[in-house]
Order: sequence, then structure tokens, then C-alpha cells
Amino acid sequence: PAVVAVVALSVWVPSALSAPTIRLSIVTGTTGGVYFPLGGGLAQLISKYIPGVQATAEVTPASADNIRLIDRRPADTIGFVLADTAADAPKAEGVFKENPGRPIPIVTLTPIYNNFNHLVTMDGTGINTIADIKGKRVSLGPPGSGTEITALRILEAAGIDPTRDFRRERLGPAESADAMKDRRLDAFFWSGGLPTPSVLDLATTPGIRIRLVPLDALLPALQRKYGAIYFRSVIQKDFYPGAPADTPTIGVANLLIAHQTFDEGLAYQITKLVYERRPELALVHKEATNITLIGVKGRSPLPFHRGAIRYFKERGIEGF
Repeated sequence: PAVVAVVALSVWVPSALSAPTIRLSIVTGTTGGVYFPLGGGLAQLISKYIPGVQATAEVTPASADNIRLIDRRPADTIGFVLADTAADAPKAEGVFKENPGRPIPIVTLTPIYNNFNHLVTMDGTGINTIADIKGKRVSLGPPGSGTEITALRILEAAGIDPTRDFRRERLGPAESADAMKDRRLDAFFWSGGLPTPSVLDLATTPGIRIRLVPLDALLPALQRKYGAIYFRSVIQKDFYPGAPADTPTIGVANLLIAHQTFDEGLAYQITKLVYERRPELALVHKEATNITLIGVKGRSPLPFHRGAIRYFKERGIEGF
């Protein structure tokens, strides 16, 4: 009987001490952008390489909603956001002034890749400059998205009023591309990586020749108001078939963020995984090849999570 008791105990104890599965949500964006496939790839890698964690990617309208979701679910949610949207959350400014009406203590795990602001149109719309959107049908992105926030700032810099100068739509990139195919939309704003699947889909649609409108002339006005969070970038024509030329535009960084109370050990493991498994992540979307430790400290307007800081210190990254 004593032997049986010992055997029974030896079987029972490991089961009792085994760690429960952590169910982690990665809030991403719409299905037509880069956030969602990249988040799906990251979720697979986390589930594969971090013991006791099961991660899934969650479709959302993107940046602003992602920040609010992280605020409501601080222990089990991380997500992708645009740096310009994220900068407002800890100060309860911009879209966060009324909802939730208080500071949201988000922190950076790591910058990821840069977004390129697209103003997408096509031959036959008569749109060659941003001023030409007056009187047209134009989507500014989903409600509460980083695209919408940035588009409104770009329009302000251009002196264009979205309430009266054009017919405003609030569609995601996939819906916008479909509307343009059906000639129900003349142009749409999109802030995304290269190539963005829905823009690529539009560019490869028979009978459609896309055009990307240059936005770089508005950069000085944006920087005067918002600082170096915006920078000059170029959408090379090779990313989208039929684009007639490289398009100078405005760039903004993307961040992988968490709540400041998010578990330090898990934050460390996720940050480490992003860099050490980057080649696997790049198989999901090529923008992952642009995740780099070079200048990492200066690419986020937010403080860094203490778990991420631990990883960057281990790597000897300057500034940590």
C-alpha cells in the first residue's frame, strides 16, 4: 500500500504543478492590411516557441481600437499600432480625449516596420494631386483606425475640409479596393506596409491602372505640429504593378505594444522571439525583414516595457 501511495503521488504532483495555458490575443487590423497576416504569423510563432502560451490574431479596425482593447484586457493582449496614434494615448489626447477620457499607460515591446501613407486612385478619376479630391468620393479608412487619424492630419495640412470638400467614406482597404473596382469610389487613404494586399489586388485587376498621389509636400506642416514622428518615405513603383513612378510620401513607424502592467517575463520572451525568429516571420510577410535593432530606441514615442528593455540590454543596444 505504501508503494502504491508513493507512485500515485509521483503521478499527481507534476500535473498539479504544471503551468496553465496563457491565452494571448494579438490585436491587429483589417483583413486587407499587413497587420493581420503579420499578427497571425507572430501568433503561430509564440504558440510554437513560448511554452504555456497559446496566441491568436484578432481582426480589429486597427490602432485606436487596439489601444482601447489593450487597456481593457491588459494581462492577455498585445497589438500593433501606428506611432502617431499611440503617442496620444498616454496623454489622453486626440481620439482618446473622450474615449476613454483618461490616459492609457501603453508601452512599446518593439518597433516593427514603417508604414507608408497611400492615397490610392486610378486612371480616369482626374485625381493627380491631393487638391483634386475635392468633390470626389474618398475613403479615409475605418472609424477609429490609425489610417483615419493620419488621413485627417494630412487633410488638415493640405487645407481640405473632410466634412464639406468631398464625399467621405469610412472603409477598410479591402472594401475600398472593391468599391474602386465597381467605380463607387474615386480614391482612398491607407497607411500600411509594402505591399499592402488589397492595394496589390486592385493594381492587378484587369482594366484598372492605379495611381498613387504624392504626399511629401505636406511633411513640413505635419512636422511643425507633430514633430519627427512623421518622416519622408518613398513607395517604389515595383511594389504595385502598373504604378507609373516611384511616389514620395509620408512615413510613420509601427509598434508592437502592451500595457505597462503586462507580465515582464512574457514581454521579454515575445520581444526576443520577434528578433530571433524574424526569418520565419518574414515568410508570412516581407515587411518582417524590416524589423531591425538599428536605432530601436529612437523609433517609438512611448517608453519601453521593462521586459523589452531587459532584452535590448542583453543585446547591448545603445540607449537602454
